Amino acid sequence: SESNNAAILSALQTQIGRRKILSSVVEHPAVLNLCRSLQKRGYQVDYLGVDSQGRMDLVEAEALIDEQTAIVSVMTANNEIGNVYPIYELAELAHAKGALFHSDAVQAAGKMPLRLRDSQIDFLSLSGHKLHAPKGIGALYRRRFLPFKPLIIGGHQENGQRAGTENVAAIAGLGRAAQLAMSNMTAEAAHVRQLRDRLEAALLSSCPDSVVNGDLSSRLPNTSNISFKYIEGEAILLRLYLAAKVCASSGSACTTGSLEPSHVLRAMGLDYTALHGSVRFSFSRYNTEADVDAILQALPPIVKDLRELSPFGR
Repeated sequence: SESNNAAILSALQTQIGRRKILSSVVEHPAVLNLCRSLQKRGYQVDYLGVDSQGRMDLVEAEALIDEQTAIVSVMTANNEIGNVYPIYELAELAHAKGALFHSDAVQAAGKMPLRLRDSQIDFLSLSGHKLHAPKGIGALYRRRFLPFKPLIIGGHQENGQRAGTENVAAIAGLGRAAQLAMSNMTAEAAHVRQLRDRLEAALLSSCPDSVVNGDLSSRLPNTSNISFKYIEGEAILLRLYLAAKVCASSGSACTTGSLEPSHVLRAMGLDYTALHGSVRFSFSRYNTEADVDAILQALPPIVKDLRELSPFGR
């Protein structure tokens, strides 16, 4: 969140005379809520839409970027459905109009290669806990020589770019986690993709009226978002934990506690019978075939039982 805020707010200060931001309707709350706050302060914010598979349209993006745009901020990969977005092409479109480009890569870092050196990306945010580093540590990549206004002002730490005493242990932990993620990325991607694909195929077969959400041709290997129609995702999660001690989610961790359906799935236009019954499974290098077996043994009976109780009558 701090990294996203620092990048976007810096761009608004350094891009003199530009008061427009382009983002997307499927961003993480760390970006969406900042954009909403900036709208209240008089900035113009436009949002890229998505289609039924959560995909963005580069033609729409090009039409929305103009000489008043200070920064384009679009995530690298979606935290709920796993879609991977065309950030390199979007960065080129932004630069063509003199705008900066930022990407929230929290969900993607450590799971897919990121090309920064030969790209036109100006800022990129990541968070340690998504790649098994300590919680509470993150980073902001800034393109070399790019003007930058710090978010936190005070001492001269980090060459004056972020004041405050550094958490050296957490920084070292993030560095080591990044090294491990890089060295194991190909093998880990193959491992989690195999687990995810097996889970999806078995659940779709054993739970009728279920659907995988997102762009199946361009998504992270570890993320699966499945809608079980006619029932509530929160009820599924509770019963799944009680039955098999499996932790999943019904949306972003930063919206936990809200009974509102996912803003990402709403933007995709999901039918209301599927909207509330979505569950996100996220795999890591530490998951095993036994974890998938546990889900496959516990979940189909839960879905069947909840549908018998459902007012939708399935």
